[in-house]
Amino acid sequence: MTAEVAAPLTANRDYRLLWGGRMVSELGVSAATIAFPLLALAVTGSAAASGLVVGTVAVAQLFAGLPAGALADRWNRKKVMLGCEAAQAIAAASLVAAVYWDVVSLAHLMGVAAVMGVCAALFEPAEDASLPAIVPDDQLPAAVAMNGARANLGHLAGTAAGGFLFAVGRFVPFAVDALTHVAALAALTRVRLPARRVVPAERTHLGREIVSGLRWVWDHPHVRVTAVCATVLNLFFSAFYLVVIVLAKARGVPPGEIGVMAAMLGVGGIAGALAAPYLRRRLTPYASIAGVFWALTALTPLAVFAGNGYVMGALFLAMALLPPAANTTIITEQLLLTPDELRGRLSGVLGLLTGVAGAAGPVLGGVLTEAVPGTAAVLACAAGIAAVTVLVTVNPTLRRFPRRSPTDTSTPLMEGT
Repeated sequence: MTAEVAAPLTANRDYRLLWGGRMVSELGVSAATIAFPLLALAVTGSAAASGLVVGTVAVAQLFAGLPAGALADRWNRKKVMLGCEAAQAIAAASLVAAVYWDVVSLAHLMGVAAVMGVCAALFEPAEDASLPAIVPDDQLPAAVAMNGARANLGHLAGTAAGGFLFAVGRFVPFAVDALTHVAALAALTRVRLPARRVVPAERTHLGREIVSGLRWVWDHPHVRVTAVCATVLNLFFSAFYLVVIVLAKARGVPPGEIGVMAAMLGVGGIAGALAAPYLRRRLTPYASIAGVFWALTALTPLAVFAGNGYVMGALFLAMALLPPAANTTIITEQLLLTPDELRGRLSGVLGLLTGVAGAAGPVLGGVLTEAVPGTAAVLACAAGIAAVTVLVTVNPTLRRFPRRSPTDTSTPLMEGT
């Protein structure tokens, strides 16, 4: 008997279209995100207005997170993704027109920012929940890792391009953003997304659907424990990142070197994502997860001795190498454990937790830098990471974290747009 061998991930047409379209889209979003505060400052002359515009993206994404996950389970997921790309293209184009005709306003900027945040909240659960239907189970870890590399690459390239494009013309970053969303929309229309099985139970109420998603996350120890630990780690690391930036400025590190520091996180994330499939095969799930916490526990205090931006950049690169492998292990298990009809809500809940940690971390870092000297603030963040590392090390659920073997699944019928 001859076994049917699945084509490699690189030969998966639908995954390539989804990955490539999203890559281009993320580049445009990153470029626009950098240009947003610059445009707000140019239009209003107020730094507070710049912060308000950028904050609107995060606030909209946070508030839309839980409903978005439930809607990704309720609606046609391909249509959700198509709608998000179309809405962002229209929003960016409206801003291009407003800038060109010199009628742009703070309210318009905030409206476009809100569209970006809501679309991000909707797109991510729809894509995450669709991934197991596009790639075979045994290739899911590689797909998750490549999605992580894509996010880092898009952010790096878009951030680098945003400032340059704004210097060319105030409307240029947003014109590029609109074009990237159109390109992503065209790629998505060609993605063949398998039809979903109909859930027998009738949908009753969006609020109850959201609660059922929260209950699912809480009732499954592997999902609950990894979500809580990752949230706490993100909280302290986000605080640490701000503390290090403030400390670098206080030590007279030039802005160019600070930019290198920030870029090295993305470079390390890309390298780690590319190495994640190899590391996942070599390490047990527990070793992969606990290794991230122990590595950060060992590396964060070294920031006290980093005398320039290049040394700190190398430290950031080292910190970013292991998390993609752990994320691949965790996300793969979560997706395979969760029924298809709940995957959108799973992604929505986890996205909300990540967003809260990402928003609260800089606040914590700011409080620490105001309350204590920079070196003490670094050590306080390191102590928080060390505390959660101890909990991860002794946690019985994580010590028994499963290494899944691929399961055979039948190929469902194709779903139209």
